[in-house]
Amino acid sequence: MNELIFFFHIFLVSGFALGALRLGQGALVAFIALQGVLANLFVVKQMELFGLAVTCGDVFAVGAILSLNLIQEYFGRPAADGAIRVSFGALLFFALVSQVHLFYLPIGSDEAFQAILSPIGRLTAASMATFYLVQQVDVRLFSFLKGTLPLRVAISLVVSQALDTVLFSFLGLYGLVESVGSIILFSFLIKCAVAFLSVPFVMLSKRVVKRVPI
Repeated sequence: MNELIFFFHIFLVSGFALGALRLGQGALVAFIALQGVLANLFVVKQMELFGLAVTCGDVFAVGAILSLNLIQEYFGRPAADGAIRVSFGALLFFALVSQVHLFYLPIGSDEAFQAILSPIGRLTAASMATFYLVQQVDVRLFSFLKGTLPLRVAISLVVSQALDTVLFSFLGLYGLVESVGSIILFSFLIKCAVAFLSVPFVMLSKRVVKRVPI
């Protein structure tokens, strides 16, 4: 069951990335920022996928880099740099307001929010550092790579997600999950699967999106 949901999740995120691209640069920037927040929110939930223990935020992490590559391809390097700054600001805002929310005295039980948002401070701090570094590396690597768009996207996704997985696992998940080493290995394998399943949508972007609005 998880595997079917996983494939649907990939197609949903990739399809919305194309939809955001069709709407223009602003929509794609907003989509990257949203995925950064969602990746932080869902990373604390673990699931079994193909017999491996992984987090539920991996698809969003790959989707954010995929969207960043689309921005750079269609709108240029300055637009990609701007998207990184906006995404970083969105993560910072989310980290702050999630902790402010926990200070409110609730009527009744607040256990659900405590369980979801209590680890967010550390996770978001780790994610912000990792997110910013990985996106900077990805933008430079994507500019350096030559060849077709799907090939460049595939290579940049694999390299960036290897770096993202190692850094975030140690900074954000150490002590929160059962085995960091297993999370790194399995999460990277899953992210590679997400990356390659997303490549056909990159190919579609050239055919479906004939003229992209600014």
